[in-house]
Amino acid sequence: MVQITLNCFLLKNTRQSLDKISKITSKILPIYWAFLTYMLLKPGEENREYWFMFSGIDKVLHLSIFAALGFFLISAFPKIKFSYFFQIILIYAFLTEILQEEMGLGRSMETLDIVADAIGCLIGYYIYKRIVPRFF
Repeated sequence: MVQITLNCFLLKNTRQSLDKISKITSKILPIYWAFLTYMLLKPGEENREYWFMFSGIDKVLHLSIFAALGFFLISAFPKIKFSYFFQIILIYAFLTEILQEEMGLGRSMETLDIVADAIGCLIGYYIYKRIVPRFF
């Protein structure tokens, strides 16, 4: 009986913690998404060589920013179906790449950016679904 009560308490406590995360990220998500859209669509700048730059750094950046977007999206809407989640991210990735090409502001569409975006969102989804519930 004590074990059942303890399990119920822990489950309730876990739900409350995940609800708090959801409330916080539902406020962060639109701000992050707007900032991300601005960064992806702003005019291109001439790349300078810095000590930390390497070939393919833009793919790593795409992967990481979309991992954060995927994490924020799934944590803000934890009951969304995976197929809807993935479709939303892919449509956004395609649209931003198409707009980069069409706006003519020094940015270009790259298929590998879309691949990095998709992999990044899957990483964000995985982090939320596998790692976050273990700690809350």
